[in-house]
Amino acid sequence: MKLQGKTAVVTAASRGLGKGIALRFAREGARLFIASRSEAAIRRAAEDIRAQTGAEVAWMAAHVSRREDVNRLLAAIRQKYGAADILVNNAGGPPAGTFFDFEDEAWQSAFDLNLMSVVRMTRGIVPLMKERGGGRIINILSTSIKQPNPNLVLSNVMRAAVAGLTKSLSLELAPYNILVNGLAPGRILTDRIRELDIVAAERRGISPEQAAAEAEAGIPLGRSGTVEEFAGAALFLASQDGSYVTGQMLLVDGGMTRTY
Repeated sequence: MKLQGKTAVVTAASRGLGKGIALRFAREGARLFIASRSEAAIRRAAEDIRAQTGAEVAWMAAHVSRREDVNRLLAAIRQKYGAADILVNNAGGPPAGTFFDFEDEAWQSAFDLNLMSVVRMTRGIVPLMKERGGGRIINILSTSIKQPNPNLVLSNVMRAAVAGLTKSLSLELAPYNILVNGLAPGRILTDRIRELDIVAAERRGISPEQAAAEAEAGIPLGRSGTVEEFAGAALFLASQDGSYVTGQMLLVDGGMTRTY
């Protein structure tokens, strides 16, 4: 029970990486406040996590790319718990495509979804962490911060911006015992990865299964990662085990990224 007595906020938690992290935190004793854009989906996720763990789970439908939704979410967290020890900034990825596929509107949408959501959530949660004498902020990134992914220019650019913000915040917030780190998934089997396999297959005229097999062939461990494995890395950063780690970008990718 490494998070006993802790309050954790996880966004985009109705499925995939966000739900996997929330579930692992609940199993380790945390009480949760989770959010996602779909009311039906986030309600189901909350019910499922409660059923599996017996944890206290509050939820709200909120689109983190919208300022008004973030403000409502922050107000609900303060009203429900009045505290926050852990914040996981997570959001869905922007559409796949290359530079000339997108006009200004797509760039602005990706900016609001992947960068400004982190800015606004962090700005609202940090005062609660200061009241608690510290906290942990985990920003979900991508291995593209080290090695850009083909056909994902919007994600490549915005994730790099969040990495820069993560490092800057780690310096500013260290005096308050608030640790800020980035957690970068490689090929972790989620619905998002399966969707990207389909996009890659259509672009190249092959089957999604072949696209997946070729992607896994480039991973030294020879397979995709699991949501549970990724959530374990998040637990390390959120728990006392990671108490001397801040300003780092932890890649969970099976050795796929060929950089230091």
